[in-house]
Amino acid sequence: MPTTGPGTSPASPTPPVPSAGRGGGERRARADYTGGVYGSMLASSVIIGVGSLGDSPRLELVLLLLLTGLVFWVAHVHAQLFGARLAQRGLDRRVVREVCRDEWPIVNAAVPPALAVAVSPLLGLDLSGSLWLALSVAVAGQVGWSAAAARRADASWGLVAVTASVNLFLGLLIIGFKLYLTH
Repeated sequence: MPTTGPGTSPASPTPPVPSAGRGGGERRARADYTGGVYGSMLASSVIIGVGSLGDSPRLELVLLLLLTGLVFWVAHVHAQLFGARLAQRGLDRRVVREVCRDEWPIVNAAVPPALAVAVSPLLGLDLSGSLWLALSVAVAGQVGWSAAAARRADASWGLVAVTASVNLFLGLLIIGFKLYLTH
């Protein structure tokens, strides 16, 4: 289990720094969507790792996605609060709320794949089709979160394209694992 949240290290927690460029100041600098990338990868892994499900496989998968996202969110909040943050400053309600908010993209990233599974019967998909739809949505989320994180950091469009491409590659690698494991 990591000792800090996505994109940080115990030696150098990310302090709010005023950003240059498109505006937004300190709030923009604190916005860190790397948790969304991480959460999307987590959702993809959950979808691939689903073995046999019980009598209500779609409901179970939706709950598994959302609950896994919540558990990892709690783990990351705990690591932030009692890892790097506690060494730097004391805990108060404001710090706890800030860390909870900053790590929330991990949970947000689980919602679109869970919704894809939930609506898949309306699209006429069987369970296998539901899994592929959810996996595709998770990978798309991973790419989207990475691009959003890069833009939030005022990265150039070239760097946004690079990070999106790397995350697409990682997502396709996850899909490759699923293909390998199911055939």
